Amino acid sequence: MTSPPVDRLPPLTPHGGPAVPALPWPLLQSIAAVANAPLTSIAEELRKALDPYLGSSALVIFTEDCTGRPQKKAGLESIISGVSIDELDSLRASLSGEEPWVGEAVIAAKERPVFAMKYLSSRALLVLTDPAVPGPVAGNADADLDIAKYLWHLAAHRIHEKVADAPPAYLLESRAASAERLRVTSELVDQHATTLEIVAGALRSTALDDAAARAAATDLVAKALVRLRTLSDRTTDLIEEPVAKAFERLREDLLPLTRFSGVEVQFVEPPLNGRALPGEVAHAARAIVRGLLLAMLDQPEVRRVRAQWDCDGENLLINVRDDGGGTLAADASSLGRLDRRVQALDGKMQVDVMAGWGADVSVTLPLDAPQAAPADVSAWKLGSRELEVLQHLASGQRNRSIAGALNISENTVKFHVGNIFRKMGVTSRTEAIALANSFGLR
Repeated sequence: MTSPPVDRLPPLTPHGGPAVPALPWPLLQSIAAVANAPLTSIAEELRKALDPYLGSSALVIFTEDCTGRPQKKAGLESIISGVSIDELDSLRASLSGEEPWVGEAVIAAKERPVFAMKYLSSRALLVLTDPAVPGPVAGNADADLDIAKYLWHLAAHRIHEKVADAPPAYLLESRAASAERLRVTSELVDQHATTLEIVAGALRSTALDDAAARAAATDLVAKALVRLRTLSDRTTDLIEEPVAKAFERLREDLLPLTRFSGVEVQFVEPPLNGRALPGEVAHAARAIVRGLLLAMLDQPEVRRVRAQWDCDGENLLINVRDDGGGTLAADASSLGRLDRRVQALDGKMQVDVMAGWGADVSVTLPLDAPQAAPADVSAWKLGSRELEVLQHLASGQRNRSIAGALNISENTVKFHVGNIFRKMGVTSRTEAIALANSFGLR
């Protein structure tokens, strides 16, 4: 586990007071739980860790690092199921710096007491609804706040770190979630836009009386249409990244590494009008180039490395080559780890190493997820109810939400999920979601 940068975390000391000589064991356990939590449960672990210092009815993390699931939530179901990206975006825009803010804000379509903090490095936002201070555990309210800030910064940094590393499991789950979010959003936008256009057409009709009322209603509907389209564009922005911007982020990420290596690194930019990259592809591409660069710099006699991105409309094309003596082993474990990232996105990696001429690595990452026939899932021999549960599971719903949608108990959902895992030959929700979506089940 990589520790967060010291300068990004507040000191665990009371304001103006002496350094705390020793941390209580429960706090150390909470720090470890947050630091080691997978992305799927980090919100729940953070809420548990914060509860002794800052209680809440619900906790929401909004981070654009995770393109598939920008919200990570725990707490009261009526809040976490209703909170919207638009509400979080508006709240984040109103905050400046990283200092905590307490006030009233609209969350889950209702104005509520809120505690909010940003993490400037990744623009992540923490929101606690109905905040309460059960302590002061440390005997000092300011010390409790310092601990809360430390835990939040730790969680935000871990999210940023995990996404940047782009492990295969994350890429699979993120691609599935991104595709489902975009599909559902597009359907909702089309449905509501059609309804509003019909209403607007009726209100513009000359057969109706009261021209002033008709004009006012028409203007209201027009604004609602613009708002709806804006939300649709915002969703697209969250799950896609312009290729030129993604490449610039790569160059910035590698700057500290290349500045002191003594090796010249040449960056060949992609075309500015290249197709936008799905978020998981952009994350994977940066992690792959970073890994290749590290592997190449580890060779003797390397003086120059060239990294190039291109886009053919269907794939992101990556090429990294060095001018070394060709000592990089094509079957090296470091390259194997990178190849697993590539395979997670149905891509291909080719490694050519020639003695005396250096290494040349080409990677092709498809921009669209492969489509497979839903009929292929028949091999799993799922019952009709199990198939229903899997469809809800594949869309990212939790057991409680699935139980409510199917009008069954949460224990029954857990029973079906266990059977589904066994029949599919998987051991986790991430694997089940990725496999289901790869077979076209959404």
